[in-house]
Amino acid sequence: MPGAVDWKTAEAVATRIAQRDELSNSYLYRSLAPDFEELTAQAQILVESHTGWTSESGLARARVVDRKDWIRANIASFQRMLKPLTDRLESNLVFGPANIIGSRIAGAELGFVLGWMSTRVLGQYDLLVLEDDNPEDQDLVYYVGPNILALEKRFSFAPREFRLWIALHEVTHRTQFTAKPWLRTYFLEQVSTMMSLADPDPARLFAAIGRVAEALRTRTNPLDDGGVVTLFASAEQRASMNRIGGLMSLLEGHGDITMDRAGGDEIPSADRFGAVLRGRRTEQSAPAKLLQKLIGMEAKMNQYEQGERFIEAVEQRAGAAVLERAFHGPNELPTLVEIRDPDAWIRRVGGDSRPALGATLSV
Repeated sequence: MPGAVDWKTAEAVATRIAQRDELSNSYLYRSLAPDFEELTAQAQILVESHTGWTSESGLARARVVDRKDWIRANIASFQRMLKPLTDRLESNLVFGPANIIGSRIAGAELGFVLGWMSTRVLGQYDLLVLEDDNPEDQDLVYYVGPNILALEKRFSFAPREFRLWIALHEVTHRTQFTAKPWLRTYFLEQVSTMMSLADPDPARLFAAIGRVAEALRTRTNPLDDGGVVTLFASAEQRASMNRIGGLMSLLEGHGDITMDRAGGDEIPSADRFGAVLRGRRTEQSAPAKLLQKLIGMEAKMNQYEQGERFIEAVEQRAGAAVLERAFHGPNELPTLVEIRDPDAWIRRVGGDSRPALGATLSV
């Protein structure tokens, strides 16, 4: 009996879209694994020194992958993340041709998204590995080799400097979740809640259409806060998505700021790297921009900018010690609304707004 999603179809479609980059076979590719093993360790020292945090999981481990390997790892993550929803769907399925076709369509749609993303992503820290998985596949920092090499070649980046810059961002994310273990528990709880509340009811389509119409009347884009999935979410799911959005904006902003500050004199080209990647995010063709908006990637990109603005505003108005409260526990986390209104968060956690010119992040 087919499942709700044909995962083999998802992998086949994603792999076809991703294609194999010719740089995967070049002599340059062989330099990536030893470089990232060394630079990931260096990044952990720099990040922990800057933040004052210490990972409870020991040293970070690097794994260089090609696009196909990245797709496989993320399909495994999607299987875990979607399990509460797919289990409910599969319990109601009746075997027949329609279900087989539907399962393959769902797999093809997911594969299309993953295939496209595999050509863009540079690095990733996987949160969704479960404790009963192979220990060698847990707590890894992934680097997508062909994409990194392509940028180095296209923009004449100094490889070691660029690779350390990437490592700093991904190791910062690992440090966030391994130095503050409650963050991972909270994140997974929110994702599980959102998935378990999912109810594939056709009536939701009409509610979504109503939200689109209302958004158009108020001249807002209904896809701005997370893609098409937000249109079909219930009130409870949207509340959970708001909590996740606030968390991810905080973490992405913190990741970008820490990456720039922790690198210091080690990465003199950091400003250029950042400018190139920001330009890369905006140079997409019209179909690619639409895809980004539909799947929520544009909302994710906005998380970087909004999170950075939140952190800088809190530092300037209340100081780094108040900002540290955001990482104390779930009750202190900013919501997505508070990310966009830092003063509201400062008032809620009891911080005193004051000018703090030149404040630095010290958490």
